[in-house]
Amino acid sequence: MKQLYLKYRHYYKDNFHLAYPVVISQLGHTLVALSDSIIIGHTGKVPLAAVSLGNSLFSIFMVTGIGMSYGLTPLIAQENGRGNKKAIGHLLSHSLIINMVVGLLLSTVIYFGSSHLELLKQEADVAAQARPFLRYLGFSFIPLMLFLSFKQFAEGLGFTRQAMNISIIGNVINIIIGITLVYGLFGMPRMGVVGVGIATFTDRLIMGITMAFYVLRSPRFKPYLQSFGFRHLEWASVKKILGIGTPVALQYIFEISAFSGAAVIVGWMGAAELAAHQIALSLAAMTYMMASGISAAAGIKSGNNFGKKDYHSLRHSAIASYHMVLVLMGTTALMFLLFKNLLPAMYINDPQVIHIAAGLLVIAAFFQLFDGTQVVGLGILRGLGDVRMPTFITLLAYWGIGIPLGYVLGIKLGYGVEGVWWALLLGLLTASVLLFFRFHIKSRKLVHSGI
Repeated sequence: MKQLYLKYRHYYKDNFHLAYPVVISQLGHTLVALSDSIIIGHTGKVPLAAVSLGNSLFSIFMVTGIGMSYGLTPLIAQENGRGNKKAIGHLLSHSLIINMVVGLLLSTVIYFGSSHLELLKQEADVAAQARPFLRYLGFSFIPLMLFLSFKQFAEGLGFTRQAMNISIIGNVINIIIGITLVYGLFGMPRMGVVGVGIATFTDRLIMGITMAFYVLRSPRFKPYLQSFGFRHLEWASVKKILGIGTPVALQYIFEISAFSGAAVIVGWMGAAELAAHQIALSLAAMTYMMASGISAAAGIKSGNNFGKKDYHSLRHSAIASYHMVLVLMGTTALMFLLFKNLLPAMYINDPQVIHIAAGLLVIAAFFQLFDGTQVVGLGILRGLGDVRMPTFITLLAYWGIGIPLGYVLGIKLGYGVEGVWWALLLGLLTASVLLFFRFHIKSRKLVHSGI
């Protein structure tokens, strides 16, 4: 163990300093949904189920936006490795336009799609309360894409702390406004579920404007923004960004939509099961976003080393990222097992919901390691520009295995919500193993080609 640490010590330190602000920043996306669930959970299981449904559906769109914005980061990292500053500002211009168009389109889809929640065969009271909440989440999508555009630009250059700071402040604002509006404090009317929707919109609007101002006004970015502008737009640059962003968005969609699809299946079982699913899922999603922060940092490092053609450092840095995520997710797995009954009580006082959620956290503990290693594998491969085969792997794992098996175990064989979660675990295991072997084979080839 000591020899292993000494071999990778330099990479652990390097990766940690890059990763921890990204972890906190990524965690901010999930903490919005987590705080929404905790704030509204104490008002009853129907409002909590409504927030569960709204967040589950919105998460598909959110990860689409995150994936599209991520098309910029490995390209920035590679060009930075080559010392090509002019190309970096040029890429930001094109990425900003792409992200704003995506934000507008998906916001429109969310608004009109929220009128047809009855098609998902959810309980009428749950759907009625979820509708306005989902619409406010849709309104927040455009400022979210603005934030992500400048966040991914800064992180591609290795500047990760400012996005972290903005995310922390944004989450504090979200909690304060959410509590005030949900419970009608300081003379405000009690808004219930609508209150957390308004809080989330306000939070993301502030974050988007602040992140854009920081990047455009900070002296540290001026050398990279000399070519930033919208006069000389090129389809080739748009195509390059979409060539990475679109498959990455699909990777996120296939995984997150599987959990959202699972929420629909669980919703057929009842409000208590759906509320428990939301509690366990929000906790698992929080640890997933922490792991995705390590993944993002791994992608930046692999992209930078790939641009430098330093393939030995690329492989060692990537392996160090695998070690880091295993430690992180092993720790969270232990916490899920030790506090399986306490954690759900943070959300709701309903004994039935707490009992169901505690059982789901045991399963969640098992898939922590697989969830962490698969997302790090995806990040490393994105840094190399390898996105097509990993996209197929995620499709196979989640929609070829996870969801179909979840329907069979949960509905047909009667294992209920736990059957659905065991199926999702098998999907994560499949993705984790296949992506690791993909990285291992490609990195070995690069090392041998560089000798």
